[in-house]
Amino acid sequence: MKDGFIKTAAVTPKIRVADPVYNRDRIMEKIEEAEKERAVVVVFPELCITGYTCGDLFLSDPLLEEAKKVLIQIAEDTAGKNMLVFIGVPVAYKGRLYNTAAALANGKVLGLVPKHCIPSYNEFYETRHFAEGMEEPVEIALTEEVKVPMGCRMIFSPDSLPELKICAEICEDLWAPNPPSSSHALAGANLIVNLSASNEITGKDRYRKSLVEGQSARLICGYVYASAGEGESTTDVVFSGHNMIAENGILLAEAERFQNQSIYTEIDIQRLNGQRRRMTTFQEGIYCYREISFHLKKEGTNLTRFVDPMPFVPEDASERQKRCEEILSIQSMGLKKRLEHTHCSCAVVGSSGGLDSTLALLVTVRAFDLLGLDRKGIKAVTMPGFGTTDRTYDNAVHFIQCLGTDFLEVDIKEAVRVHFADIGQQESNHDVTYENGQARERTQILMDIANKENGMVIGTGDMSELALGFATYNGDHMSMYGVNASVPKTLVRHLVGYYADTCQDGQLKGILKDILDTPVSPELLPPEHGKISQKTEELVGPYELHDFFLYHMLRSGFGPDKIFRLALYAFGTGQNGREGKYAPEIILKWLKTFIRRFFSQQFKRSCLPDGPKVGTVAVSPRGDLRMPSDASADLWMKRLEKIQESL
Repeated sequence: MKDGFIKTAAVTPKIRVADPVYNRDRIMEKIEEAEKERAVVVVFPELCITGYTCGDLFLSDPLLEEAKKVLIQIAEDTAGKNMLVFIGVPVAYKGRLYNTAAALANGKVLGLVPKHCIPSYNEFYETRHFAEGMEEPVEIALTEEVKVPMGCRMIFSPDSLPELKICAEICEDLWAPNPPSSSHALAGANLIVNLSASNEITGKDRYRKSLVEGQSARLICGYVYASAGEGESTTDVVFSGHNMIAENGILLAEAERFQNQSIYTEIDIQRLNGQRRRMTTFQEGIYCYREISFHLKKEGTNLTRFVDPMPFVPEDASERQKRCEEILSIQSMGLKKRLEHTHCSCAVVGSSGGLDSTLALLVTVRAFDLLGLDRKGIKAVTMPGFGTTDRTYDNAVHFIQCLGTDFLEVDIKEAVRVHFADIGQQESNHDVTYENGQARERTQILMDIANKENGMVIGTGDMSELALGFATYNGDHMSMYGVNASVPKTLVRHLVGYYADTCQDGQLKGILKDILDTPVSPELLPPEHGKISQKTEELVGPYELHDFFLYHMLRSGFGPDKIFRLALYAFGTGQNGREGKYAPEIILKWLKTFIRRFFSQQFKRSCLPDGPKVGTVAVSPRGDLRMPSDASADLWMKRLEKIQESL
């Protein structure tokens, strides 16, 4: 349970219909298996002690009495096990029969949650046997000695982890227009379990999956769905054991249907609670719930879930292509609106032959095409300086010519030398003044050309550079509209690659591919033997790490210790047993760099030019990041120092 991770399980035992004793043994086997997997929340299917398909046998006293006896035996079997188990069982109360989810822990039955929505349509006829569950809990006697609460409005919460709040619903409850889980979540529940017996018909699995994903997203919760499988009666329908575990709209684990497969994964309760705090429209309801506390030992949780090392870039190729097209459309439509509003038919873009300026020029061309403007209205300016190499210069020139925009070349070297003489800067001194003097000279040229042509300077800097502050203040940091301002560096590469793969122009594709192969560099220091001498990722660290840090700090609100753990898992040896890409010391080194620069460079983000938001993470001071420029990083750095001591 470290860092808010809760190991959950959805399990489907092979049962016999109307044979609680046989089913008890199969259920206990699964509980033993789940204990070995160190699952702490274990969910079984609907009515699995008896079987869902008993029909009128549910009206038989021997079956109900045996089911109750078996329930208590299974509860006793949980003694000494560090888990909360939900299991389906029919329970009689005051002349009515209820389809319930029994919550078991520490050798006891903690409570019974009855099914609220009772279907009687198509192949279902549950109202023949079961009553609608009461919302307010009542006390019922399972035996003379065992009395437990029963009702829909119950929350189960471990004493060792009070931020974990668990509620249950049963099968049809999820399919109803107003699922009980909606009330559960508004009452504080962040983990919903569903005990289900959902039969299979063609195409139903897709809809079922969309319900689980959608409800977990809408409620910002974890959702564990365990469904009946082999062993249920096949007189009229077949059950597949379609188990699923989702978190905030993402399906983390899914069973192979028709296999009675148990699935295990971790739900990040800390992340869910953080997302709810951010979402101001997620407001607690007026519902009155009974909270039932139980004991769980607080122990570490080994991660088995997938942690995406590239959270901004979809892993699936088709989804990645769709994302790239969508982002290019957002960027170009944002610029199109700004050009229309200002009655501007001229755009000025500095083209260096690097990734960021390439993407900015591609977006500008798209915006001009959408407006039906002549591409010659785009002034693509290449400005060779002291660090420019033949490779980037040639790529910039050929790229501009391929796009059919207006080409301008302004060599900045002599102007920068004059400026250096004016301020007493030695050209041989390759310090920050040497570098930033060139960057500001380039920005001055772009701004003045825009004034001369009644145009607009299009910014090229990306979100990763802004997060690190790796931009020259009032140099490449400044523009009149920054089309890349919320695009991380890892995604810039894929956007340019997508354009290369879909442009249907062999020459342009070749140029873009070579730009992709060129090391990322501001090219502000003289080349060595004609090659780029200044490689950004050697100076500030790998962008794939920084984008990972940025995502989990801003999107998830995680502290540096949890970010380090996730990065170690995603890039180290923890995930899929693969060889680690980065050693712990390297990850920690660049995480320190990220935290230090992120805090110290906020002043650059506080005065960003306008630019379109394209994803869930952005750093605009007018949108997602309202952060003081003089905030202290000490709290974050001290946590990293503790990690350093443990390595």
